[in-house]
Amino acid sequence: MKQIEQIKKRKADSILLKRLKIAVWIISGVVLGLVMLMRQVKIPLPDYISLNFLPPFHAILNSLAAVSLVMALVAIKKGNAFVHQKWIYCAMACSFVFLLSYVAYHFTTPETIYGDQNGDGKLSQLEVDEAGVMRKVYLSILLSHIALAALSLPFILLNFCYGFTNHFEKHRKLSKKIFPVWLYVAVTGPVVYVLLNPYY
Repeated sequence: MKQIEQIKKRKADSILLKRLKIAVWIISGVVLGLVMLMRQVKIPLPDYISLNFLPPFHAILNSLAAVSLVMALVAIKKGNAFVHQKWIYCAMACSFVFLLSYVAYHFTTPETIYGDQNGDGKLSQLEVDEAGVMRKVYLSILLSHIALAALSLPFILLNFCYGFTNHFEKHRKLSKKIFPVWLYVAVTGPVVYVLLNPYY
């Protein structure tokens, strides 16, 4: 608890926070714009380049982010603010690398569809029937994952800025709301990969 008290004594940097808030909304807008655009725009790669290794890499990054978030929570519950900070940096780094890699993958690679057994990018009625209820389970997890990832991004960044600029009361209040969402997004990422893996 001494660490928390020491950190709370740090002076809040309101000027830096204002600047970072602007950056948060710009970054969030750019990222969400790219995510929407990558569904329509495809950049062809030469035949000798394959990015098929990226989906499992994305699952690993999401898993590492989830572990980092849990470790950050454990650390702060024990009053170890410095260790908490390091785990949050780790979670942010994993999420940042994931985001860059995810966008690059989807700009260059056709979308994999759950149930598409022959890999032609279309679902026949037979394929839909064979996928059965698991396709609905997959889609419900995927849609919740995507929606919460998009909605939470600016608030995750904002909460990081609160902590970084020593606005600890705001950081604590927002953490209670955004932490479970971020953890859900990080955990469901690998789940989506595992469910979709047979169709890659």
